[in-house]
Formats: sequence, structure tokens, C-alpha cells
Amino acid sequence: MEIMRIGMDLAKNSFEVYGVDTQEKKVLSKTLKRNKVLTFFAQLPPCIIGIESCGGAHYWGRELRKLGHKVLMMAPQFVTAYRKSDKNDHNDAEAICEAASRPNMRFVPIKNEEQQAVLTVHRARSLLVGERTALVNQIRGFLTEFGIVLPQGRDKVRLQLPRILEDAENALPHLAREVFADQYSRLCELDRIIDAYDRKIKTMAKTDEAAKRAMQLEGIGPLTATALIATVGDFKQFKNGRQLAAWLGLVPRQWSTGGKPRYGRITKRGDVYLRTLLIHGARSAMRHMEKKDDRKSLWVKAVRERRGFNKAAVALAAKHARILWALLSKNTEYQLERA
Repeated sequence: MEIMRIGMDLAKNSFEVYGVDTQEKKVLSKTLKRNKVLTFFAQLPPCIIGIESCGGAHYWGRELRKLGHKVLMMAPQFVTAYRKSDKNDHNDAEAICEAASRPNMRFVPIKNEEQQAVLTVHRARSLLVGERTALVNQIRGFLTEFGIVLPQGRDKVRLQLPRILEDAENALPHLAREVFADQYSRLCELDRIIDAYDRKIKTMAKTDEAAKRAMQLEGIGPLTATALIATVGDFKQFKNGRQLAAWLGLVPRQWSTGGKPRYGRITKRGDVYLRTLLIHGARSAMRHMEKKDDRKSLWVKAVRERRGFNKAAVALAAKHARILWALLSKNTEYQLERA
């Protein structure tokens, strides 16, 4: 039995594998338990293994590569078209095997442990930031029920809440004061943990040459630089900067037919976290371009006058993505006059 290609449907404990030979005939179809997967593939000669990009996929990709196999990872939405019938583990494995054979299939690069460790810091920080925002909104909402209205902003809440708790004349019930005191302590604790993560990310950015090169660009800080480098990995996998911008979902959606091109809103495909960081960074950079007269600043001002601030920010984020591709794929320094 000569196996040329295998499709493996990943799961927590039960893994379905489907293999074909050089004549594209089925020669393998079985279910493996988690503790038997590596033992099974260690006994096979090197072959192509297709998997879907999902939880744990990068780990299995690294482990299977160590055994000498060629691992091809694909986005699940690209595999769906090759599933012939109802969705089950067997049909999914067969569809993955078929999709991995397509010469024009888009494959996902497998991340190493260091990349995933950096992204773990970012994901943990993002969750805490969301929790902090929800807590601040809840505090403001609770205080409104007692006739106390605080202005928007985390800093305003953190500054004024202790004064409200110390004020004995604002008619806050004792039970409510205890709740607000607990929430204030939680808010301070979240600030402390988030600041610790920020310091870790800044330290990583200072010791990474690629991150330092990326931070030469306006609106790109340690958060964006480290997250982008850890997520993309090898920037040379993109042919040009527009492919990177399209991968991030920053290019217009097309609906063209009959030779007539039609463009709409941005596609919003790809990594939401990276796209958010790039757009927020572009907003920050735009505020410092009001008094500048270089080519990029003049271009941003013209787009803003025609399309408004928000669309100009997205356009600038797409331009920054292209510039970052040039900086990180060619190992060059940022030159404002060329931008």
C-alpha cells in the first residue's frame, strides 16, 4: 500500500484519516485516537498530509513535519466546496484530502512555538481589555441608577469613583458602596495585569529587529509590530503588498461581471485583531498629519476631504500594510519620501 496523500480531520480525541495512492484511489480510511496519531504516522513513509486550520492544527503540523511528512494546512471555508455529501468526519477527511491536491489552493503557513507564544500574550491582553471595558461600562450604568452620571472614559471613572465612595452625602446605599468598592479593586487589578502585558510586548519589540524596523512607520507601535510579525511569519509568502492588504481584509470587495468592475466596502477578511490595530494606528497617525506637507500626508488629507475621516483611516491602514510588507519582506528601512 503506497499512500501518496492523506486528509486528516482534526478533533480533540477522535481523528479521521483518509488516504489515496498515486492513482487517486482510496487506500486508507480509519479513525485514530489522540494517543495513537503520532505512532500511526511514524510508521508511514513520508507523504502529503492535508489538515484544516483550527484549534491545535499548528501543533499537529509541527509534529507531523518532524516525522518527515509534508503538511499542508488550509482554511476550512476552502475545504467545504470539496465535501460531496453530508457533513461527518469521514466526508470531511475525504474533502481535505481532495482539497490538498489542488495546485491553486491557498495554504496557511504553520506557526512555530515562538510565534504562538507571542500571540498568546496578545490574546490574553485582548481578553482583559474587553473585560475592563465591560466593567467600566457596568460601573457607569450602575451609578446612573442612583442619579450619578460619570463622563465616558476609563480614566474618568477610575479618578472619580473613589471620591464618590468617600462622599457620605450622595445617598448611596451601604450595599451598593460595597459593590462599587469591589468593582474599583477589580478595575485596578485589571489595569495592573494589562500594564504588565504591555511591558512584555514592549520588551519583545525592543529585542526584535523586524519589529524595530516596522515601528519606524507612523502609527505602528509595539502591539501592532509584534502581532503582525508573529501572525504572518514569512512576509515573502505574499507576492506584493496588496496581497498582504487583501489578506488582512483592507481592500474593496469586488462584484464584477461582464467586464464592468464594481467595488464595495472592504472585505473584512483575515485577522480581525490585526486589522483593528492597523486602523487604530492609522487614526492616530492621521491626527499628526494635519500640519505636514509630505506626499503621504497630502494624499491622506485629500482622501479625507473626499471620503471622510473613517474611510481615509482605512485607506491609510491599507497603505501601511503595503509599506510593512516592503519593509519586512525586503529588510529595508522606512523612507518617508518613497511612501
